[in-house]
Amino acid sequence: MRNIPIPVDTTKLQFVCVAAPRPRLVNKDTGEIKTDKSGNPVYEVALSAIDEGGRIELLRVNVSGEPPVTLGMPVHPVDLVGFVWEQTRNGEVRWGISYRAASILPAEVNALAR
Repeated sequence: MRNIPIPVDTTKLQFVCVAAPRPRLVNKDTGEIKTDKSGNPVYEVALSAIDEGGRIELLRVNVSGEPPVTLGMPVHPVDLVGFVWEQTRNGEVRWGISYRAASILPAEVNALAR
């Protein structure tokens, strides 16, 4: 399967940080932290995405460097993209969507930058 980034239109969604940023681990036993191509640590942030109809989805978004967000904070993921993944374990096929953003900013900071 080819890994093509799918842009997410965030203009009609509201995001809230529902789990504080934490480093992504390459190996849980050794504590080795995942890094991007530039050597920056990759963080995972859990966000709730709420649409205009009130539907809520939970997204785990990866971002390079520690984002300046905290639990419960309204945020804006910048350049959010999704990647479809698939894997087979013990004959069982699993798939999902992983998310990555260029950055995750507090919503107030994003509003001021416009």
